[in-house]
This record gives sequence, structure tokens and C-alpha cells, in this order.
Amino acid sequence: KMYNTFMEAIDAIDTGVEPIPSGHDDVELQYRDSTGLSIRVGRTNPRWNEIDDVTGSPPEPDARFEIASETCGKDFMSVLIKIVESDLPARSIVESAVKKRYECDTSGEILCLPSGGLPWKSQVYELEKDYALEVPIKYVLYTDQAGMWRIQCVSVEGKAFENRLGLPADWRGVRDEDLS
Repeated sequence: KMYNTFMEAIDAIDTGVEPIPSGHDDVELQYRDSTGLSIRVGRTNPRWNEIDDVTGSPPEPDARFEIASETCGKDFMSVLIKIVESDLPARSIVESAVKKRYECDTSGEILCLPSGGLPWKSQVYELEKDYALEVPIKYVLYTDQAGMWRIQCVSVEGKAFENRLGLPADWRGVRDEDLS
């Protein structure tokens, strides 16, 4: 999980793997991400014309390397802590919901989580593969911090804005008594 979440992109950039595989010349990036770790590390390098205001000399490369190293360390620890303290504990909760999905709805396409806020999306995709589910999960039910029930559509894996099955248009945005 750490490799897929943190190292894979660094490895790809370091070894010259293009974001779009060769042979797909007809595909263009919709946007470029200039906020990733490699870009942020690159920005710590002294600019070609940069002069330190105090010394009147170019910045010290070793000092910049320390800044870059600290940036990498903080990112690494942030990802590791999220995995260990959030993702892994959430997995058992999502796995339990996957096993009990037919108790929620006979179709097996709806999960019911005991509470919201836990990271469930990547867990659902992984568990569907692990359990070789024939019918993909389409919706997840959970309560929010105020105790109100919520429903969320499961997106197509790798496509954050495309749902496997959207809610009927008439239901979207409807709340409370209007749902009765």
C-alpha cells in the first residue's frame, strides 16, 4: 500500500515513465499536476539567477538539499501514518460491511457502514477483487457526524467523477422530509 500510495509516482518520474503510455498519442493530459512531491522538491533547487539577500551569493546547494530531504520525509511520514492509523483500521470495518452487504439489501450492491468519515473507496475496490465479487457495490450508506444518514455512489475505479450507477435525478440533493 505504501508503494502504490507514495513510491510508485516517484519511481515512475525517476525512471522516465510517461503518464500516458506510448501508443496512445491521441490521448492528451487534461491538466498537469504541479503540486506533487517531485515538483515541490525541484522547486527547492536554487534558480539559475537566484542570489541570497544576506550573503549576496547564490544559495548553498547543501542547505537546499536539506530542505528537500525534510520535505520528502514529512510527506513519507504523512502517508505512512494515514495508512497505519486510518486506512488499515478502516479496512476491517469495510470488510465487515462487504461480508454483511446482503443484510443491508438483497442485491448485495449496497454497503452500510456504521459511521462516515472513514476511508472506504479504495477499500471497496480492493475487497471486491479479494472476494471476487460478481456484482460490484454501487452505493454506500453511513451516518454523518450529526447522525444523519447519507448515501454516496461508488465511482468507477480510477474515475473520481463517474459513478457506477448514479442516483435518480429526482433524488439528487433531496434531504430530510422531502425524501419521505
